[in-house]
Amino acid sequence: MAVKIDRKITGYAVVKPEDKAVEATSVPREVVEAELPKADVIHMHERIERPEVLIGSTYKIKSPLVEHAMYVTINDIVLNAGSEHEQRRPFEIFINSKSMDHFQWIVALTRIMSAVFRKGGDVTFLVEEMRAVFDPKGGYFKAGGVYMPSLVAELGMIVEDHLKSIGMMHDPEMSDAQKALIAEKRKQIALREGSKKNSDVSRSSPSPASAGEGRGEGAFASTDDHPEDIAITGDGASFPPSATMCHKCSTKALVLMDGCATCLNCGYSKCG
Repeated sequence: MAVKIDRKITGYAVVKPEDKAVEATSVPREVVEAELPKADVIHMHERIERPEVLIGSTYKIKSPLVEHAMYVTINDIVLNAGSEHEQRRPFEIFINSKSMDHFQWIVALTRIMSAVFRKGGDVTFLVEEMRAVFDPKGGYFKAGGVYMPSLVAELGMIVEDHLKSIGMMHDPEMSDAQKALIAEKRKQIALREGSKKNSDVSRSSPSPASAGEGRGEGAFASTDDHPEDIAITGDGASFPPSATMCHKCSTKALVLMDGCATCLNCGYSKCG
């Protein structure tokens, strides 16, 4: 049968008899993929029933905005336990406190968050959304000098810490140069604060004459006269009280050294 070619020929190939034999004996790709063993991997979805026992963690919040402490419990479900695909995912969240002032919105928030957890998928967006909530009355500083713009933002930080602990989120890696810079700046600050304390102690030491008069009032200067001697302790580090808040990590660890503002916590520097 003749075949009319109405298009320009751009290439050709000669089919040999052996090529036809190979093509006849070949197995379609769909058949091969269907015969391959498949791993029965379970992903998080809303139809998964709650087990009788869940593992979880409880975190404490002591905010100046509430009279009593709040306890945040996040329970996790273990999927594909005992296999190479084992993973731990958040399943529900509860918040308990003696204070009933925020009971209504706390119950609503935890129910919505638990529903998002059970829906599955990427739930890390909750952290960014919650940490972006600002209190119109103003925020507060946690222990360590970390600024919290609202109580909801601190809840978001707790969720972030929990997701990091189960491997769903990761801290950005610092380069070796940043780590070396932070270590050098902290050492310089420690030396400067130490020399300042020594000079203050030498000026406040009593003279022999006044020492012979007894240990009465004014014999020794109190620590209240030197507020700069008190350091703000962060997570494994001490930052000077004169430090200001870093807009990158929201920690009071930004100091001016060598004419350049540098953060002793995250390594941010205005000088690059």
